[in-house]
Amino acid sequence: MKIWCISDTHMRHKDLIIPKEIDMVIHGGDSTNYHNHVMNNVEFNDFIDWFYTLPIKHKVLIAGNHDEWSMKSYNIHRIKELGIIYLEHEYCTIDGIRIFGSPYTPTFGNWYHMKDRTKIAKYWDVLDNDIDILVTHGPPKGILDLAYRGKCLEHCGDGSLLKKVLKINPKYHIFGHIHNNKDILNSGSTIIDDVKTIFMNVSCVTDGEITEGKLSYGQIIDFKK
Repeated sequence: MKIWCISDTHMRHKDLIIPKEIDMVIHGGDSTNYHNHVMNNVEFNDFIDWFYTLPIKHKVLIAGNHDEWSMKSYNIHRIKELGIIYLEHEYCTIDGIRIFGSPYTPTFGNWYHMKDRTKIAKYWDVLDNDIDILVTHGPPKGILDLAYRGKCLEHCGDGSLLKKVLKINPKYHIFGHIHNNKDILNSGSTIIDDVKTIFMNVSCVTDGEITEGKLSYGQIIDFKK
């Protein structure tokens, strides 16, 4: 099965080049921008109309910290009515592929789906040893997660998530949240010695150029059980 993985499109979804012969698309959150109910809903409707009409059989979506729309039950109802699989810290199985998706990230500012960094570890207790694809909005600490805080360059991922992933070894860990910067390349994939998991940051936009400029187009998994 060929799976197109994208995240952090931030209303640039119509600029993406849609790959051909894809069986599943996974979006890792931050489809929208505005920290405002009215405008975020406008953006949500534009995005979901695009996402629904993609010529791809299976569609999986999680929210990100910008996605205020995900706090409204009527939006979730609409997503599910359209046949899109929306995961909010839960599992699904598609053609034998077991997926877990979660929007949770450690607190950084006043955004959605954020958990106290000192307490977020308990939320990963639900992750088991039988996950094929783990989708979290944010990265594990130290892996494709470099970002500036002020003038300092830091690894901004979740240490407790990394610890859990190294324990359960999903085949793939898909995430976004931390974008490329003009001098930092976070989008891409990597492995760690003696770890089976392939880590993939599939963020599409670049910091400082969110509304225009260069895009990454996600990554494709050729998944075999």
